[in-house]
Amino acid sequence: MKILLTGGTGFLGSNILRRLLGLGHELFCIKRETSSLERVKIFKHKIKWFNVETSDFDEIISSYKIEGIIHCATDYGRKQFNPIQTIETNLILPLKLLHAAANNNVLVFINTDTVLDKRVDTYSLSKRQFSEWLEKYSNDILTINVALEHFYGPFDNDSKFVTYVIRKMLGNEDSIDFTLGLQKRNFVYIEDVIDAFIVLLNNINKLDNSFHNFEVGTEDSVSIKDFVGLVKKLCNNNTTDLNFGAINYRENEVMNTNTNTDKLKSLGWFPRFSLEDGLKNTIDLEKKLKIE
Repeated sequence: MKILLTGGTGFLGSNILRRLLGLGHELFCIKRETSSLERVKIFKHKIKWFNVETSDFDEIISSYKIEGIIHCATDYGRKQFNPIQTIETNLILPLKLLHAAANNNVLVFINTDTVLDKRVDTYSLSKRQFSEWLEKYSNDILTINVALEHFYGPFDNDSKFVTYVIRKMLGNEDSIDFTLGLQKRNFVYIEDVIDAFIVLLNNINKLDNSFHNFEVGTEDSVSIKDFVGLVKKLCNNNTTDLNFGAINYRENEVMNTNTNTDKLKSLGWFPRFSLEDGLKNTIDLEKKLKIE
């Protein structure tokens, strides 16, 4: 299949890109002019690249006969409070692509979403707003919304919670400040997330031409406090002090998330990695990166 991917230079997108290439799909990627190709340097020559700032989406889709679009580009709004940039990436960009896809008979548009409530922050609000646009366009194109739990894996950015904690533990930081850590999260390993996208792509012929929402997570949620304790144990860290309660919960903090993966499992997806196994893989590879 000819697939147009956004966010192919990021953590999630680059891992999906790697798997899609291995399965023989023909890939086209939209990126920012300033995006680094470091994550994809081994196979960047196998992909046709376009800069978002200068691209005509209708022209790309029609000229290259794109059959499917996967939107992974995301702005988490972490670096500074800039809602315009977050909205541009999470709402305006995919809406332009969705409109072009509907106009050019693209088979499927797969969107990356979050299970977080829209009231949590600008990121979750913009994601929810775009999912509503997916529903609006679903009469013209098969739209699939993939709502992800907290995914993690090797070589993610340390602005992400899991990577941040692992690297602090491996570096034997004197102390780390946390909230009370009573909020529960569902952590899902990156390979299980990629499996979900592949299963959905392989089963589009079983889905009617409408809007479909799939949640991706594991069976169990764990408190942040217990999660951090597990990371510390797996990193063999006996020195770092964990200051739970040093940070206030954010406004509209979600204390628990409930993920229902029954729809995805009905198509043949099941998580392959337990939390401990996924963390061990991540920690082992992070150790190798640290040594190198």
